[in-house]
Amino acid sequence: MDIINIIIILLVISWLGGFSLHIGGGLIHLLLVIAVIIFLARLLGL
Repeated sequence: MDIINIIIILLVISWLGGFSLHIGGGLIHLLLVIAVIIFLARLLGL
């Protein structure tokens, strides 16, 4: 597993933790959006 996949996993875990514990506010959702964009870019080969 390369570093980008590890970062995506960490961002999703952070988002889930922030969503369930109500910490971080909009920052947690911003991290999820960044993780999804990176994942889609890698999936499409950009």
